[in-house]
Amino acid sequence: MKKESVLYRAYRPRDFAEILGQEPVVAALEGSIKNGRVSHAYLFAGSRGTGKTSVARIFSRALKVSANDMYEIDAASNRGIDDIRELRDGVAVLPLESSYKVYILDEVHMLSKDAWNALLKTLEEPPAHVIFILATTEIDKVPETVISRCQVFAFKKPSKAILKGLIEKVAKEEKVKLGQGTSELIALLGDGSFRDALGILQKIVSALDGTNATVSMEEVEKLTGAPKGSLVNDCVKGIAARDVSPALQAISKAAEEGISMDLFSELLLERLRAVLLVRSAPALAKEIESSLSEDDWKLVKDLSGKPDAINSETLLAFIRAAQMIGRTSVESLPLELAAIEACRAK
Repeated sequence: MKKESVLYRAYRPRDFAEILGQEPVVAALEGSIKNGRVSHAYLFAGSRGTGKTSVARIFSRALKVSANDMYEIDAASNRGIDDIRELRDGVAVLPLESSYKVYILDEVHMLSKDAWNALLKTLEEPPAHVIFILATTEIDKVPETVISRCQVFAFKKPSKAILKGLIEKVAKEEKVKLGQGTSELIALLGDGSFRDALGILQKIVSALDGTNATVSMEEVEKLTGAPKGSLVNDCVKGIAARDVSPALQAISKAAEEGISMDLFSELLLERLRAVLLVRSAPALAKEIESSLSEDDWKLVKDLSGKPDAINSETLLAFIRAAQMIGRTSVESLPLELAAIEACRAK
């Protein structure tokens, strides 16, 4: 078990080999170092928790930049022209111990207009010993004049499979036993963010208080506020039986409990997809079984043997509904309409 109590810090990657899901970015950066073609400015763009800051630090260390010559600046808190002027004055000073000075500017899209103008002048003619790494979750707010002066790298959201693998690895290191299907649910709740997924696992680890019990799906649902699997399954059963009442009741109860309809929809689609895959590709059954709780797998296996219960049109109806969530004043309405449509279909 690692000494650092905050998991996303304790298991932050330390070198390029530990970076997950960003192979093109890693290959390009390693190649630039190997070939001696390091740029003076980089722009790392991607959603939160995808590893932008971690990669920036690893890149700096790979260039043999010491901690004393690496500067991390939160642009959300240091967004004014005076802050950038201070940075510009520091840029002119030679490194203390290294060949380069690296400035990592996080959330750089938060800079003010005047600050951008001041930074642009520095980016146009930086000293040879300076490297800028700008990181942003909103590249559309970064001026084109800045983007054109940087090497831009797009950071992808990690897949659910990558997040699941990380969760299981960290849980093993922390001596936490995860029940069947729980790592899959945590990965889904992580929503493409390493930080968020490990934050959820952190919550679970903290709640265990040193016990050796296996973490059940019900405990994960309770601790994270995720929809109960029974609610999702009740909705699926109603759809499969062409009985709209229990399906609508399940959706209504989820809404009453304050559960995100986006999340409920995602879990519902996962369950419907599992039924179709087991029916259409039996070779995938073992893999799907390992990703579900015992009760969920029992339902999926049962419905996969009933060709008329759930079909591709059912799935398409809920895919369309998922895309409409948030576009109506009643958040649950798209799912309710999809349930009615699916139950009326022959």
